[in-house]
Amino acid sequence: MSRFLDFLNNADLNTLTQVPGISRPLAGNLIAARPFDSEEDCLQVKGMGQATMERLQSHVEALEEESVNSAMVPVENEAMPAPVEKKQPEPEEKPQRDSFFKRLGRAFKSFMLALLKLIMLAILFVAIGALFAVGLPYLQRTFIAPVERNASQIQELQAEVDALQAQVDDMNSRVAVLEGSVEAHTASIQKLEEMQATLDAQLQENNDTVLIELKQEVMLTRALDILGRARLYLSQSNFGMAKADIQTARDLLAELQAEKNDPVLKSVLGRLDLSLGNLPDFPVIAAGDLEIAWQILITGNTPPPTATMTATPTPAPLEETLTPSPEVSPTIEATATP
Repeated sequence: MSRFLDFLNNADLNTLTQVPGISRPLAGNLIAARPFDSEEDCLQVKGMGQATMERLQSHVEALEEESVNSAMVPVENEAMPAPVEKKQPEPEEKPQRDSFFKRLGRAFKSFMLALLKLIMLAILFVAIGALFAVGLPYLQRTFIAPVERNASQIQELQAEVDALQAQVDDMNSRVAVLEGSVEAHTASIQKLEEMQATLDAQLQENNDTVLIELKQEVMLTRALDILGRARLYLSQSNFGMAKADIQTARDLLAELQAEKNDPVLKSVLGRLDLSLGNLPDFPVIAAGDLEIAWQILITGNTPPPTATMTATPTPAPLEETLTPSPEVSPTIEATATP
């Protein structure tokens, strides 16, 4: 077995890594691949190349030359060790005791340091107390108090919003009631119109006194329904529709007055004319005249002599009805049916 092959099979990890180009992983791979039967077997190891193997051979040859040279050097007489001189132990120095004044100075210095630390600690506590005494009122005045005021204002605004929302809901419910009442009056008026048209057709065929009276009752009931719807329109501040309904009812009553010549109807027509003249500029006064005309038609009584056409009283309930507020609901009168 050659010297190089013996080196490959027996060298340890540290010896292999001393060769230039042989890393620790490569040396580990060489040790794991042992034994090698020939020098070329090491080339099968991962990371081993021809150049590396040549450097490894050169390293082995260098080791052989060093061993040969060391064998040829004559052995010289070893020099005798020089006698060791015995040193005498040096006498120990006794520690000198400090004087009284040195000890007093050190104690005073320690006392002053402790007093200084105590004073600094007291100053620190005083500064912290002053910071709390000044800072807490400042924080209270600058941050906490405004936040509390804002929270209180927000709660008040929320309460007002809730109250307004409740009023809006109540108003919406009342508006829904008014719209339902308007629709009911409209349906009743349409039925009365159909009934009046039927009676007119029958009167053309047979001019009967009973039919004439029935037609007059239908016309009166229709006028009452139209005036009732006009009152609802006034409560909704819909002055245009209210004026149109008052005019329609006035025409019906004028036609009825031409047939009956009734002083009650004459008084009602006067009040309706005043109401039409005050719309839409003076809706409250117009509502007062309309309310008086309504009461005259319902009761059948003419107003007292003191009540003239120029001095128009304004009934309080109707005025409140015309004012759109969530506390007052409009008055809906029952409609007379034949």
